Amino acid sequence: MASLSSARRLVVKIGSALLVDRATGSLRADWLKGLAQDVAMIKARGTDVVLVSSGSIALGRGVLGLGLGTLALEQSQAAAAVGQIRLARAYEDCLEPHGITTAQVLVTLEDSEDRRRYLNSRATMETLLGFGAVPIVNENDTIATDEIRFGDNDRLAAQVAVTVGADVAVLLSDVDGFYTANPMQDPEAHRFDLIEEITPEIEAMAGDAGSGLSKGGMKTKLMAAKTATGAGCALAITEGSRMRPLKALEEGAACTWFRPKGDPRAARKGWIAAMKPHGFLRVDAGAAGALKSGKSLLPAGVTEVTGDFGRGEPVAILGPQGEGLGTGLSRYTSAEARLIKGCRSSEIESILGYPGRAALIHRDDMAT
Repeated sequence: MASLSSARRLVVKIGSALLVDRATGSLRADWLKGLAQDVAMIKARGTDVVLVSSGSIALGRGVLGLGLGTLALEQSQAAAAVGQIRLARAYEDCLEPHGITTAQVLVTLEDSEDRRRYLNSRATMETLLGFGAVPIVNENDTIATDEIRFGDNDRLAAQVAVTVGADVAVLLSDVDGFYTANPMQDPEAHRFDLIEEITPEIEAMAGDAGSGLSKGGMKTKLMAAKTATGAGCALAITEGSRMRPLKALEEGAACTWFRPKGDPRAARKGWIAAMKPHGFLRVDAGAAGALKSGKSLLPAGVTEVTGDFGRGEPVAILGPQGEGLGTGLSRYTSAEARLIKGCRSSEIESILGYPGRAALIHRDDMAT
């Protein structure tokens, strides 16, 4: 079973109720410093870490003097605009002493539904992780409306885990796992240590109640677990308000683990392989050999472009004799691909008039 100590890439979701004191509306600075210690400990092992953090609205509403009641959309967006600056600064102040660079990444639901935006988000976070930075991801509450919202950061964390190919995700919650019923209402309720599969019976046990400053209930956490495990990512729900919550989890704190289906890379490859191609790229013998050894497809190896496709859309890759070599997500439109086929990556900017990515299809976006 997956664990924090064996994680290659970890996504951690932090809710508003953990970060912000409900009574005062102020940041729980000591708790955040403890979390920063945990992140530094985990990164020291070579594990990539992404934090999906709520808290911007909760912090901003305190600064603006808004009460704890329901806010109008424009009030929530204003509070988010004020709070996001403070939230980002707080993470930077806590992680910088450990030599860790932080980055702010704001997303909306549209960024995961639109394939082009999805690939851009993925490339940005991959680059940040490559530099050793810790992306702090939050929903862009300053512009998001109900139609383009995730609505809660449990599901956002699961989507981020899918996007970056994480193998472990942790939801820091106000409960220590998934129970057969609401433990605050049913004294007979018991916690699952491990859930192998999310069955209809398991789904029927999920309630809707959330804590004061957060929107996510157990039902949304279960939805997050389905998304994450379906993409090969193990997910844990654990109580997060204690100091050093990730260290506590690693040392055996109560939690519920959801077992993943396969591994994230295999799950992603299967997703790509199942797509219907919008076009075809024929490659030369050299490129065909490079693809078989796990390399990305560069424009220089492409001899023919067929079809009409956009960035992020699936295309079939054909060998010199027309044999199928796989399917991949193109980083260029079909018009752009026709212009740069057969050219070196260093020539892309002079041909297109703007700098492009070296690979036409990156190996991570390819199923062969």
